[in-house]
Amino acid sequence: MLILAFESSAKAASVALVQDGKLLSQYFQCSALTHSRTLLPMAEDMLKNAELTIKDVDAFAVAHGPGSFTGIRIGVSTVKGLAWAEDKPCVGVSTLEAMAWHGVSHGGYICPVMDARRSQVYNALFEIVDGKPVRLTEDRPISLSELAEEVKKLNAPVFLVGDGTEITKKFFDEASVPCTKAPDNLVWQSAWGVAMAAQSSRFYGTEQLLPVYLRLSQAERERQERMSH
Repeated sequence: MLILAFESSAKAASVALVQDGKLLSQYFQCSALTHSRTLLPMAEDMLKNAELTIKDVDAFAVAHGPGSFTGIRIGVSTVKGLAWAEDKPCVGVSTLEAMAWHGVSHGGYICPVMDARRSQVYNALFEIVDGKPVRLTEDRPISLSELAEEVKKLNAPVFLVGDGTEITKKFFDEASVPCTKAPDNLVWQSAWGVAMAAQSSRFYGTEQLLPVYLRLSQAERERQERMSH
Protein backbone atom coordinates (compact mmCIF):
# COMPACT_ATOMS: atom_id res chain seq x y z
CA MET A 1 0.00 0.00 0.00
CA LEU A 2 1.30 3.44 -0.97
CA ILE A 3 0.40 5.99 1.70
CA LEU A 4 0.67 9.76 1.27
CA ALA A 5 0.92 11.21 4.77
CA PHE A 6 0.63 14.78 6.06
CA GLU A 7 1.79 16.36 9.32
CA SER A 8 0.83 19.96 10.12
CA SER A 9 -0.12 19.83 13.81
CA ALA A 10 2.76 22.03 15.01
CA LYS A 11 5.39 24.45 13.66
CA ALA A 12 7.01 21.84 11.40
CA ALA A 13 5.15 20.72 8.28
CA SER A 14 5.94 17.59 6.31
CA VAL A 15 4.61 15.17 3.74
CA ALA A 16 5.82 11.63 3.14
CA LEU A 17 5.36 8.72 0.77
CA VAL A 18 5.58 5.32 2.43
CA GLN A 19 5.21 2.03 0.53
CA ASP A 20 4.43 -1.00 2.70
CA GLY A 21 6.29 0.47 5.67
CA LYS A 22 9.30 1.72 3.70
CA LEU A 23 9.96 5.43 3.32
CA LEU A 24 10.19 6.43 -0.34
CA SER A 25 10.34 10.19 0.12
CA GLN A 26 9.78 12.92 2.71
CA TYR A 27 9.57 16.68 2.35
CA PHE A 28 10.10 18.57 5.61
CA GLN A 29 9.88 22.25 6.37
CA CYS A 30 10.15 24.17 9.65
CA SER A 31 9.62 27.76 8.61
CA ALA A 32 7.31 30.62 9.50
CA LEU A 33 5.16 30.02 6.43
CA THR A 34 1.58 28.95 7.08
CA HIS A 35 0.85 25.29 6.42
CA SER A 36 -2.00 26.24 4.09
CA ARG A 37 0.64 27.66 1.73
CA THR A 38 3.15 24.82 1.98
CA LEU A 39 1.43 21.44 2.36
CA LEU A 40 -0.03 20.87 -1.11
CA PRO A 41 2.95 22.32 -3.05
CA MET A 42 5.24 20.08 -0.98
CA ALA A 43 3.13 17.02 -1.81
CA GLU A 44 2.99 17.93 -5.51
CA ASP A 45 6.77 18.42 -5.71
CA MET A 46 7.45 15.19 -3.86
CA LEU A 47 5.16 13.12 -6.10
CA LYS A 48 6.66 14.68 -9.21
CA ASN A 49 10.22 13.93 -8.07
CA ALA A 50 9.21 10.33 -7.28
CA GLU A 51 7.70 10.09 -10.79
CA LEU A 52 4.31 9.34 -9.29
CA THR A 53 0.92 11.02 -9.46
CA ILE A 54 -1.87 11.38 -6.94
CA LYS A 55 -3.63 8.54 -8.82
CA ASP A 56 -0.86 6.15 -7.71
CA VAL A 57 -1.60 6.77 -4.01
CA ASP A 58 -3.68 4.06 -2.33
CA ALA A 59 -4.61 5.95 0.84
CA PHE A 60 -4.07 9.20 2.72
CA ALA A 61 -3.06 9.71 6.35
CA VAL A 62 -2.88 12.80 8.54
CA ALA A 63 -2.04 13.73 12.12
CA HIS A 64 -5.49 14.73 13.39
CA GLY A 65 -4.38 15.97 16.81
CA PRO A 66 -3.58 17.00 19.39
CA GLY A 67 -1.68 20.13 18.41
CA SER A 68 -2.23 23.57 16.93
CA PHE A 69 -5.93 24.07 16.26
CA THR A 70 -5.21 25.86 12.97
CA GLY A 71 -2.55 23.37 11.89
CA ILE A 72 -4.77 20.38 12.59
CA ARG A 73 -7.68 21.90 10.65
CA ILE A 74 -5.42 22.59 7.65
CA GLY A 75 -4.06 19.03 7.62
CA VAL A 76 -7.44 17.37 8.07
CA SER A 77 -9.17 19.53 5.45
CA THR A 78 -6.32 18.92 2.97
CA VAL A 79 -6.60 15.15 3.32
CA LYS A 80 -10.40 15.19 3.24
CA GLY A 81 -10.26 17.16 -0.01
CA LEU A 82 -7.71 14.84 -1.65
CA ALA A 83 -9.39 11.64 -0.48
CA TRP A 84 -12.82 12.83 -1.61
CA ALA A 85 -11.56 13.99 -5.01
CA GLU A 86 -9.69 10.74 -5.64
CA ASP A 87 -12.29 8.49 -4.00
CA LYS A 88 -9.57 6.92 -1.84
CA PRO A 89 -9.64 5.93 1.86
CA CYS A 90 -8.02 8.03 4.55
CA VAL A 91 -7.22 7.89 8.25
CA GLY A 92 -6.40 10.29 11.05
CA VAL A 93 -3.78 9.21 13.57
CA SER A 94 -2.70 10.58 16.93
CA THR A 95 0.07 13.17 16.58
CA LEU A 96 1.62 11.69 19.73
CA GLU A 97 1.56 8.11 18.44
CA ALA A 98 3.17 9.27 15.20
CA MET A 99 5.91 10.99 17.22
CA ALA A 100 6.53 7.82 19.24
CA TRP A 101 7.85 6.18 16.06
CA HIS A 102 10.85 8.53 16.30
CA GLY A 103 11.98 6.56 19.35
CA VAL A 104 12.00 3.10 17.74
CA SER A 105 15.78 3.01 17.25
CA HIS A 106 16.32 4.27 20.82
CA GLY A 107 14.01 1.70 22.43
CA GLY A 108 12.62 1.74 25.95
CA TYR A 109 10.04 4.28 27.08
CA ILE A 110 9.08 7.08 24.70
CA CYS A 111 7.55 10.32 26.00
CA PRO A 112 6.12 12.52 23.22
CA VAL A 113 5.39 16.05 24.46
CA MET A 114 3.75 19.01 22.72
CA ASP A 115 3.70 22.41 24.38
CA ALA A 116 0.10 23.09 25.45
CA ARG A 117 0.97 26.34 27.35
CA ARG A 118 0.31 27.10 31.01
CA SER A 119 2.95 24.56 32.17
CA GLN A 120 1.03 21.79 30.44
CA VAL A 121 1.89 19.45 27.58
CA TYR A 122 -0.08 17.15 25.34
CA ASN A 123 1.34 13.73 26.10
CA ALA A 124 1.00 9.97 25.93
CA LEU A 125 3.52 7.38 27.07
CA PHE A 126 4.71 4.51 24.89
CA GLU A 127 7.11 1.57 25.15
CA ILE A 128 8.99 0.17 22.18
CA VAL A 129 8.18 -3.55 21.90
CA ASP A 130 9.30 -5.64 18.91
CA GLY A 131 10.26 -2.52 16.99
CA LYS A 132 6.92 -0.75 17.43
CA PRO A 133 5.50 1.77 19.94
CA VAL A 134 2.98 0.21 22.33
CA ARG A 135 0.65 2.70 23.99
CA LEU A 136 0.74 2.89 27.81
CA THR A 137 -1.61 5.86 28.29
CA GLU A 138 -4.27 7.71 26.36
CA ASP A 139 -3.53 11.08 24.75
CA ARG A 140 -4.12 13.82 27.32
CA PRO A 141 -3.26 17.35 28.35
CA ILE A 142 -1.21 16.99 31.55
CA SER A 143 0.78 19.30 33.80
CA LEU A 144 4.55 18.88 33.80
CA SER A 145 4.47 18.14 37.54
CA GLU A 146 1.91 15.33 37.09
CA LEU A 147 3.86 13.91 34.16
CA ALA A 148 7.09 13.97 36.16
CA GLU A 149 5.48 11.93 38.94
CA GLU A 150 4.10 9.43 36.44
CA VAL A 151 7.45 9.01 34.68
CA LYS A 152 9.27 8.51 37.99
CA LYS A 153 7.16 5.40 38.58
CA LEU A 154 8.57 3.81 35.41
CA ASN A 155 11.96 3.56 37.14
CA ALA A 156 13.70 4.03 33.80
CA PRO A 157 14.75 7.00 31.66
CA VAL A 158 12.34 8.22 28.98
CA PHE A 159 13.15 9.44 25.48
CA LEU A 160 11.62 12.89 24.89
CA VAL A 161 10.33 13.83 21.44
CA GLY A 162 8.19 16.73 20.23
CA ASP A 163 8.12 20.51 20.32
CA GLY A 164 7.63 20.39 24.11
CA THR A 165 10.97 18.63 24.62
CA GLU A 166 12.92 21.70 25.77
CA ILE A 167 10.50 22.76 28.51
CA THR A 168 9.95 19.16 29.62
CA LYS A 169 13.68 18.38 29.76
CA LYS A 170 14.29 21.49 31.88
CA PHE A 171 11.47 20.56 34.28
CA PHE A 172 12.52 16.89 34.47
CA ASP A 173 16.18 17.80 35.13
CA GLU A 174 15.15 20.08 38.01
CA ALA A 175 12.88 17.33 39.38
CA SER A 176 15.60 14.65 38.99
CA VAL A 177 13.52 12.66 36.49
CA PRO A 178 15.81 10.62 34.18
CA CYS A 179 15.31 11.48 30.52
CA THR A 180 17.08 11.77 27.18
CA LYS A 181 16.32 14.47 24.64
CA ALA A 182 15.85 13.32 21.06
CA PRO A 183 18.45 14.67 18.61
CA ASP A 184 17.34 17.65 16.54
CA ASN A 185 16.50 15.54 13.48
CA LEU A 186 14.02 13.48 15.53
CA VAL A 187 12.51 16.14 17.80
CA TRP A 188 9.98 17.56 15.35
CA GLN A 189 6.79 15.81 14.28
CA SER A 190 7.03 14.06 10.91
CA ALA A 191 4.78 12.73 8.17
CA TRP A 192 6.88 9.55 8.17
CA GLY A 193 5.70 8.90 11.73
CA VAL A 194 2.12 9.55 10.62
CA ALA A 195 2.43 6.99 7.82
CA MET A 196 3.96 4.40 10.16
CA ALA A 197 1.17 4.88 12.71
CA ALA A 198 -1.35 4.56 9.90
CA GLN A 199 0.01 1.13 8.87
CA SER A 200 -1.87 -0.55 11.68
CA SER A 201 -4.95 1.70 11.53
CA ARG A 202 -8.28 1.09 9.88
CA PHE A 203 -8.80 3.36 6.88
CA TYR A 204 -12.23 4.87 6.25
CA GLY A 205 -14.20 7.46 4.28
CA THR A 206 -13.78 11.23 4.47
CA GLU A 207 -16.92 11.74 6.61
CA GLN A 208 -15.22 9.92 9.51
CA LEU A 209 -12.03 12.00 9.43
CA LEU A 210 -12.32 14.59 12.20
CA PRO A 211 -9.89 16.74 14.21
CA VAL A 212 -9.08 15.66 17.78
CA TYR A 213 -8.30 18.73 19.87
CA LEU A 214 -8.35 17.22 23.42
CA ARG A 215 -9.42 20.56 24.86
CA LEU A 216 -11.29 23.70 23.88
CA SER A 217 -9.58 26.56 22.09
CA GLN A 218 -8.63 29.62 24.15
CA ALA A 219 -11.45 31.62 22.55
CA GLU A 220 -13.98 28.93 23.45
CA ARG A 221 -12.67 28.68 27.03
CA GLU A 222 -12.94 32.46 27.44
CA ARG A 223 -16.47 32.42 26.01
CA GLN A 224 -17.53 29.72 28.48
CA GLU A 225 -15.95 31.64 31.36
CA ARG A 226 -17.93 34.74 30.41
CA MET A 227 -21.16 32.72 30.21
CA SER A 228 -20.58 31.18 33.64
CA HIS A 229 -20.40 34.58 35.38
